[in-house]
Amino acid sequence: MPSPAAAPDFDSLAGQLDYPMLIVTTAVQGRKAGCLVGFASQCSIDPPLFMVWLSKKNHTYLVARSADLLGIHFPTQDNLELATLFGSTTGFSTDKFARCAWHQGIEGIPLLTDCPSRFTGRIIQRIDTGDHEGVLVRPASVGATLTSAQLGFQQVRDLTPGNEA
Repeated sequence: MPSPAAAPDFDSLAGQLDYPMLIVTTAVQGRKAGCLVGFASQCSIDPPLFMVWLSKKNHTYLVARSADLLGIHFPTQDNLELATLFGSTTGFSTDKFARCAWHQGIEGIPLLTDCPSRFTGRIIQRIDTGDHEGVLVRPASVGATLTSAQLGFQQVRDLTPGNEA
């Protein structure tokens, strides 16, 4: 475990990285949720598995705790407005889906029309990793492939998080 003295140095280093941003959506009993996510990775090739980490402060996390599926969207640089909506607006008080185009995917998962590079993943495990929970998914359906550059952290780093009530 890093020493408390190393934390500011690590924060500085991590803040310079430009890791890809994703938008995660889910629905449980008609209750929709979605958020911008900065922590995610493919973590197995065979079988294909992917992990996303959801902030425990986030409305999407609360809904996803009861979900069986997640929509994992890969926004491009053209989706900055959509990323801003899902990254700086809280689902505790705002219906984000009333402000964007979407349609229902398998089992009612909301899929963002303007972000066709996506897949729907079946949740197979949840792992407590501190202030975020890792959600391990197995792809159940896949949308289009990326057609332009993926949206990165440096493009959204100044957003004020919309993750608390």
